[in-house]
Amino acid sequence: MNIKDYIKSSIETKTKILNDEKILKIIESIASVIVDAYKKNKKVLTAGNGGSAGDAQHIAGELVSKFYFDRPALSAIALSVDTSILTAIGNDYGYEDTFKRQIEANANSGDVFIAISTSGNSKNIIKAIESAKLKNVTVVGLTGSKVCKMNEFCDYTINVPSESTPIIQESHIMIAHILCALVEEGMFKNRE
Repeated sequence: MNIKDYIKSSIETKTKILNDEKILKIIESIASVIVDAYKKNKKVLTAGNGGSAGDAQHIAGELVSKFYFDRPALSAIALSVDTSILTAIGNDYGYEDTFKRQIEANANSGDVFIAISTSGNSKNIIKAIESAKLKNVTVVGLTGSKVCKMNEFCDYTINVPSESTPIIQESHIMIAHILCALVEEGMFKNRE
């Protein structure tokens, strides 16, 4: 691996995002939807596998704790963190239902579900999205550039313009940080 080539590829992907007005508008729309949900006392749920599970936890952590400044906590649940729930569902129903069952248990109409999958075809993520749609939950998808099932089911999808899993994940967390900043500003902009 050439270090400079990797960094250039990462920068090129982020530059494509920077220059894509459609993606920028989708990010703004998602932030508005999350702010509206929070103003109605709803919550954000997040899920992903592997590195995307880490990103899902990261997003929930930023919302519950804080991002740029001290403020009231915002309700967010990462569905990838409870090993007892994950292993019980995996054992009793199968790995494909790990997030679906949690959506059934924890999601309510008006909530927002952020589904993260670099391929956009992870079976447990797709099943969770389908479950969320049945409960009138707004679904946000973060994925890569390939045509995928998430594009068919999500209310808002951000397709990172890359086919490299690590670069897609780097871009997902950048987008998540932007969302957290916009949500914080939207919720608490009149703060002293």
